Amino acid sequence: MIGSPLAITKLFTIGPIAITAPVVVTWGIMAAIAGASLLATRFLAIKPSAWQATLELFYTAIEEQIRETIRVPPQPYVPLLGTLFVFILFSNWSSLIPGIEPPTAHIETDAALALIVFCAVFYFGIRARGFFGFLKTFAEPSVVMIPLNIVETFTRIFSLLVRLFGNIMSGVFVIAIVLSLAGLIVPIPLMALDLLIGAVQAYIFTVLAMVFIGGVVSDSAPAPSQHANSKMEA
Repeated sequence: MIGSPLAITKLFTIGPIAITAPVVVTWGIMAAIAGASLLATRFLAIKPSAWQATLELFYTAIEEQIRETIRVPPQPYVPLLGTLFVFILFSNWSSLIPGIEPPTAHIETDAALALIVFCAVFYFGIRARGFFGFLKTFAEPSVVMIPLNIVETFTRIFSLLVRLFGNIMSGVFVIAIVLSLAGLIVPIPLMALDLLIGAVQAYIFTVLAMVFIGGVVSDSAPAPSQHANSKMEA
């Protein structure tokens, strides 16, 4: 059964740095994704195989989602947003492996993912508008909004952290409790539901990151809070 999500289980140390169980699982997922990506792209052909066609369909779906959300050419954003989605998806689904606690059920992993999005917003914003042009976005629509826009920048990243952590951690706890009380057969429908929740949460995190980046790179993109709310309502 999973322990406290705020507890840190130290497995070993590398010099002064303590390596915890979520870090080792994260390394394993990253190695698996990197290895699968190398194998999947090693034998690309003009006439695609079923596997290559599936990958191309997945890539095209991400591009279309970015194009519809940000309304700018999607290529610069596919590597980051696609990697975020795939990593969070497999991290969430790793809870179905006996003895494995998903890294996303621990707050430090979700904080790292939210920090990546936070830095990406600044990076893409400065690259699209220039340093001073990006700073001017904090004065939109009026200079009196500067304090609120600064607070919003931090709070919406914090909301990413809390949303992913709360949903994945609670799902793992529910399955662990039912498994301990009812044995193996009864929790199977809940485990199937956990697969769906893991996919939905990976999608929501990626779309919200997409909206936050779109808010600083596109003048025509909708306001982040408005678009995020419409996605959640859908």
